[in-house]
Amino acid sequence: MTKQVQKINRYSIGFKRQVVEEYESGSSVTHLQKKYGIGGADTVQKWVRLFGKDHLLNKIVRIETMDEKDRLKHLEEENRKLKSALADSIIANKCLETLISVANEEYKTDLKKNFGKRASKIGRKG
Repeated sequence: MTKQVQKINRYSIGFKRQVVEEYESGSSVTHLQKKYGIGGADTVQKWVRLFGKDHLLNKIVRIETMDEKDRLKHLEEENRKLKSALADSIIANKCLETLISVANEEYKTDLKKNFGKRASKIGRKG
């Protein structure tokens, strides 16, 4: 039996950057692997993650003027106030519903039903 010797290639940083630059200009990974004799399926892709500019493509860059920033702050503050007012009105509504249900149990009546009849009678008179 013969022992098989595995050849390990070490590539310089300059070479890796050259390959990444070619990849970013449009060459495919398989083409670059064949062209330069690079083994390993993930080698070029690791170099691209390490040295490439692809990582910049997923970032959102916002350029805002001071007026836009002030407007955004104003809108966020208004949004916060409106959410707070909505929460207060929801709580007030729940309190009133609870009060009505307690009053209905206490006086054995249906206030919503009775109130609706009176309101319709008042509407016909007017």
